Amino acid sequence: MRFSASSRLTEGRDFARVREQGRSVQGRLLRIGTLNLGTPDTSKAGIITSKRVGGAVVRNKVRRRLRELIRPVFPDFPAGLLIVVIAKQPAASATFEELRGEWLLLLRRLSILPDLP
Repeated sequence: MRFSASSRLTEGRDFARVREQGRSVQGRLLRIGTLNLGTPDTSKAGIITSKRVGGAVVRNKVRRRLRELIRPVFPDFPAGLLIVVIAKQPAASATFEELRGEWLLLLRRLSILPDLP
């Protein structure tokens, strides 16, 4: 399953809106920002991997891993939720299981999903 264009954050103003008006939590590997618009619109997700994470190959690897973390829980996100996942530098050397553990921990802190494994 791929993210359709309607479920991706692509505009810089949307990322800025989540940063300025939303709520965020962070761990050692990731920072997650959310903004619930309270509308029946489709939820949208965006991923940020800056050059601090590493070169293009490393950033793409981290992005692929983050998409795989988002994909199974994305349909359970509340309607109208904007979510931005920002990879920190240590994410480049983290295993998939470490990323998954932190992802689930941060989602619990945000209380956006009713029950997580």
